Amino acid sequence: MNPQELLLASFHAAVAAADPVCLVPRHLPLTPPEGRTLVVGAGKAAAAMALAVENHWNRSAGLGGMVITRYGHGLPLERISVVEAGHPLPDEQGGQAAEAILAEAGKLGPEDLLLCLLSGGGSSLLSLPVAGISIADLRNTTRELLLCGAAIQEINTVRKHLSRILGGRLAASCIAPVLALAISDVVGDDPTHIASGPCAPDPTTYADALEILRRYRLEVPAAVQEILLAGARGDRDETPKPGNAVFTRVENRIIATGRDALKAAAALFRSQGITPIVLGDSFAGEAKDAAKFFAALVRTIRCHQEPWKPPVALLSGGETSVTLHAGGAERSDPGRGGRNCEFLLSLAIELENLRGVYAIGCDTDGIDGSEDNAGAIVEPDSLSVARQKGLDASSQLHRHDSYTFFEKIGKLVMTGPTLTNVNDYRAILVL
Repeated sequence: MNPQELLLASFHAAVAAADPVCLVPRHLPLTPPEGRTLVVGAGKAAAAMALAVENHWNRSAGLGGMVITRYGHGLPLERISVVEAGHPLPDEQGGQAAEAILAEAGKLGPEDLLLCLLSGGGSSLLSLPVAGISIADLRNTTRELLLCGAAIQEINTVRKHLSRILGGRLAASCIAPVLALAISDVVGDDPTHIASGPCAPDPTTYADALEILRRYRLEVPAAVQEILLAGARGDRDETPKPGNAVFTRVENRIIATGRDALKAAAALFRSQGITPIVLGDSFAGEAKDAAKFFAALVRTIRCHQEPWKPPVALLSGGETSVTLHAGGAERSDPGRGGRNCEFLLSLAIELENLRGVYAIGCDTDGIDGSEDNAGAIVEPDSLSVARQKGLDASSQLHRHDSYTFFEKIGKLVMTGPTLTNVNDYRAILVL
């Protein structure tokens, strides 16, 4: 395989390691409960997870329910309804479906089972705001949080305290045993942050949510501010906390992580005679700044053969961010591109004139940010090819217009929805 083919093959190996159709069956109860099983869930992988349940569930056992997934991520199912809704910004479709899920969960008895299927994107899709705020309020607040560069854990802290179903409230709504199967898209793989933990205890508070709004100086709808202030005063019930009796009948089980994906990619590189170096699945921070760290490491390897002798593949995951109203780009007129393309463009600039280095950066869900690409590929001549087409890499990075850069040089990676999500995948091949 040439370098581009090898990088693409490694990405596909990483995605395959998080395939819900293969992973979910091994975690299902061997014997269905005597009562009925209600399947609910949300996320980009929700429909594929539900399909796996249908395919392996006893046909004579009671099974039904509803899962919510992003537009374009649905699958035709027989016993479980699939609703498509808005992501990354919530919409009315998601709100109505989340309300129906909460109502059905409340009807379960102790002999039944609530089987919850969760994956990245679930926080937006389970968009059921508390009384007093609207979907529009929730949408505007989410937009501000996404634009300011807040970490996903911070964003989820706010969302949990504006929701009737997130932050453990789904589990608290029923008296049935709960089994939550989750594909992790968050650094640390804590169930409380995957889809904002609808079945997990929430250690955060209203006061924490308010502090996040203050830290990023966000202007949110007045109704949102009042809800959080009332909660901080003790005038509203908190989310269920660790130690709450609700969770004695709840199991949260992580069935796939970013590290699993990196291990699968490492095996592929090893089979090709290239030493894989798994640097971790917990990288965060600004994408363009993370690229500078990797570039420095690559230069040391390429020029001094330290700390590893080429050929090596540097593998990493996590979730970096792109702050649109920092670094010169106007929020009203940002360029196009997600965090993986921004990382790669910054990396290409840092590694200009360094031969023998190739890189790929993709989101394992097949969508980099809100674009139609999974990510892109960088080759040693990427900047020179761009110049021939009239593109200035530094200007494109300044405008956060990395999608256009890679589109013009023909190096976007297009997969369509993968129906899974274990966060970002990056591989830098040093020959």
